[in-house]
Amino acid sequence: MSRGKRALALIALVVLVACRQKMANQPRYDPFEPSDFFTDGMAARPRVAGTVARGEYIVNDFYLTGKSGGQVTDGFPIPITAEIVERGNERFNIYCTPCHGRLGDGNGMIPSRGFRRPPSFHTQTLRQQPTGHFFDVMTNGFGSMPSYRTMIPTQDRWAIVAYIRALQLSQNATAADVPPGVSMTESGGTH
Repeated sequence: MSRGKRALALIALVVLVACRQKMANQPRYDPFEPSDFFTDGMAARPRVAGTVARGEYIVNDFYLTGKSGGQVTDGFPIPITAEIVERGNERFNIYCTPCHGRLGDGNGMIPSRGFRRPPSFHTQTLRQQPTGHFFDVMTNGFGSMPSYRTMIPTQDRWAIVAYIRALQLSQNATAADVPPGVSMTESGGTH
């Protein structure tokens, strides 16, 4: 190697060693102290939405599986509101209607093309199933139905279960089920 190249290599090595910052000398930020590093004055960033800090994860078997003690359970682990049922309607229309149909009667587009017809949600057997049954089937699949665990978040699966219950009520309601003072046309009936 020529003298010039050696001298250049030596200078580059000296610059690299001299510019290296040691971990012990780097600035530290207390997340509770103001800082001018970020424009909002905070030293730390807020959590990303949907993340769970270590030690804050609450295990709720019924919420996550639809089961309690290994047995499917009835009821809901979340409060059921009109917004939850509406969300369930939206998710049902996206994920369930291709096979189950908009009414949940099993007359979706997929079975009309020659594939296996799913059961109607309006049979006596399925109306008597606990809510955990529907959640478990969506989570793990059943028969020719695949698992939707990775495609539908847990909260949305419970919203779909709430909507299935609303569908079951709507398709099996009688005039006696209409509250006093509400006409059938006001309640959405056709009679």
